[in-house]
Amino acid sequence: MAFDKNLDKALFSETVKFETTRITVSVMSYNEGTAKLQISREDLSNNTGEYSFSKLGRLFKEEAEAVMPLMQKALAFMK
Repeated sequence: MAFDKNLDKALFSETVKFETTRITVSVMSYNEGTAKLQISREDLSNNTGEYSFSKLGRLFKEEAEAVMPLMQKALAFMK
C-alpha cells in the first residue's frame, strides 16, 4: 500500500524559527492509527527566500532547548 497524504492527520504541530532554519515538532496519525512524534527541519534558501525540507540530523544546544518544550506539549496529544 502506497502512502496517501489524505490519510495523514496532524494532531499537533508547532514550529520554532531560527536565523536560517525552522524546526517543526508534530504529532501525526496515519489512517487513524497510533499517534507518532515527528521532528523536521526546513532550511531557508538564499536564492528564493523559501523554506525547503532538510535532514534534521544533529541539533545545536539552542535548537534543542527550543524544541524540548514543544516535545513536552506534543506528548499531551499522544494517547
